[in-house]
Amino acid sequence: MEVEPEVAAEQLKEEPMFGVLDITLLLVLLGLGGWWLLKSRRQAEDTSSTTKSYSIQPTNLGTQSTDSSFIKKLKSSGRSLVVFYGSQTGTAEEFAGRLAKEGIRYRLKGMVADPEECDMEELTNLKDINNSLAVFCLATYGEGDPTDNAMEFYEWLQNSDTDFSGLNYSVFGLGNKTYEHYNEVAKYVDKRLEELGASRVFELGLGDDDANIEDDFITWKDKFWPAVCEHFGIEATGEDVSVRQYRLTEHPEVAADRIYTGEVARLHSLRNQRAPFDAKNPFLAPIKVNRELHKCGDRSCMHIEFDIEGSKMRYDTGDHLAVYPINNEELVNKIGELLGVDLDTVITLTNTDEDSSKKHPFPCPCSYRTALTHYLDITSNPRTHIIKELIDYTKDPQEQEKLRTMASTSPEGKQLYNQWVIQDNRNIVHILEDLKSCKPALDHLCELLPRLQARYYSISSSPKVYPTTVHITAVLVEYDTPTGRTNKGVATSWLAKKNPSKTDSLPLTAPIYIRRSQFRLPTRPQTPIIMIGPGTGLAPFRGFIQERDQLKEEGKPVGDTILYFGCRKKAEDFIYEEELNEYVKKDVLTMHVAFSRDQGHKVYVTHLLDKNMDEIWKVIGENNGHLYVCGDARNMARDVHNIVLKVVQTKGSMTESQALAYVKKMEAQKRYSADVWS
Repeated sequence: MEVEPEVAAEQLKEEPMFGVLDITLLLVLLGLGGWWLLKSRRQAEDTSSTTKSYSIQPTNLGTQSTDSSFIKKLKSSGRSLVVFYGSQTGTAEEFAGRLAKEGIRYRLKGMVADPEECDMEELTNLKDINNSLAVFCLATYGEGDPTDNAMEFYEWLQNSDTDFSGLNYSVFGLGNKTYEHYNEVAKYVDKRLEELGASRVFELGLGDDDANIEDDFITWKDKFWPAVCEHFGIEATGEDVSVRQYRLTEHPEVAADRIYTGEVARLHSLRNQRAPFDAKNPFLAPIKVNRELHKCGDRSCMHIEFDIEGSKMRYDTGDHLAVYPINNEELVNKIGELLGVDLDTVITLTNTDEDSSKKHPFPCPCSYRTALTHYLDITSNPRTHIIKELIDYTKDPQEQEKLRTMASTSPEGKQLYNQWVIQDNRNIVHILEDLKSCKPALDHLCELLPRLQARYYSISSSPKVYPTTVHITAVLVEYDTPTGRTNKGVATSWLAKKNPSKTDSLPLTAPIYIRRSQFRLPTRPQTPIIMIGPGTGLAPFRGFIQERDQLKEEGKPVGDTILYFGCRKKAEDFIYEEELNEYVKKDVLTMHVAFSRDQGHKVYVTHLLDKNMDEIWKVIGENNGHLYVCGDARNMARDVHNIVLKVVQTKGSMTESQALAYVKKMEAQKRYSADVWS
């Protein structure tokens, strides 16, 4: 081995008892020992604090369930039906619960399961249970993606070559036809399970949330059960049995510090905030700004800024902000008045199924008031299973018959439900007001009503410009119904009241968290972009423009930034007009604006796109640029898609099939992105 001169000279000197290497090794060993002792102590402290935390809150969290074996649970409780759900807003979970509950009528005792909490490889062992059946209620979310809790199962299924011979299954999908990837997750799972050898007991069901997903589910379910009976050679028991899922406990005397007051999961989490913040642990963000964007008119659009300084929350341009709203106080009080219940009564609802991972329908113990204010959806149209449960609580024969008809699956029943509940837009409060003799037990109603969900808004700021605040742009939702009532959007009507002023002694706050998105600017700033966002569809593009402006200020080369915006009238609802004009003056932005009602004939964004086909092709065809769409999925996004196909076909000299393939490739490369809603 070659030795350098300086080292060789040192080696000629008399060597000490301990060399440098010996001392280094000794120090490393001492350091490791110290680290191990410190780690052990911290773990003990963590365990201690965790035990304390969970002991004062009985709500089921993912960390509480340690046994992921659903097969063991099925066998120990004599069940043969397991219904898995992939749910983002709670509807798929609700449908799964209804199927599992109905299984009793067909001698199939059922269990609801979250695939995220189960060892899904155990599906191969389900065949060991007699007359076993796995049902999957799966929602498609975003651009054809599985929901968060079904992601791992979906990816495993894609990469698995497991033999599912002997597995009996059925799939019901929840989607929306206004989106391109309609029910893609359910279609894939249904097909993939069959490819891997499983036996389909009944055909794939597809629910369309843009139409009447409740009707789709009932229609599928009414054919599903006879198919199940035929497959297993079993018969229905006959009578419908109303089985309560939760047991009520009232707490006349309970310490205030043990009662939930609106927390999503951990008790006192809104008072004692601890990062990281997410869906189960939202950050209580102070609202710094809440200003009106419309210049005049009877509509309202709010620009709201949330302060996230010190929260360690990070966001990217194009992400979504989730806001947990609360229900209108008048509606909550009305339920208490109509049912003659003291809403300050503290209760716990406990699952009668001891094997269920869901111990409570919402955080317990809490008061009825808290449940109705923070945890339950009291403004949506109740589904037919709720209508059905109300029958036994109704005394008037005519009102009883009306409910019975609406809860039935007959054509007349479906028509009446669609008209009286859906078209007339009645929520549970309206139903109780209009059916005077209907007085359900409030604890049963709390069991039946779906959970109040977070509302998502496209973030309208860039973290490069606003690292400590998150901005959203929201239209105030308020409309009259056919019954003469005024319905208000839960979140926007609540946020509208949160208008900060210098005289406020305490900051106005809202529980929030960041939801990641795939709606992203190109990694290379030189890449040209086209943004199409009428109305509040402008929101994410405000962040995009801010970011491109910042990059230009830093002296970096930035590609063409082109915006297509539309609104009704320039003098009324041209939101962020001054900001946008300033970007145009700075040569950061090229802007095309359509004012639909400022002239005799209506002009929309799509008309402007049709006129500027050369500009569009220059960006997406000649310069490999990106195209973004944000806003209404039902009409606008579909029309834009058709125009893009027309541009590619006409300016790119392609056939229809070549143009389709080109646009598909753009989508796969994330060069054509949509952030749309219906």
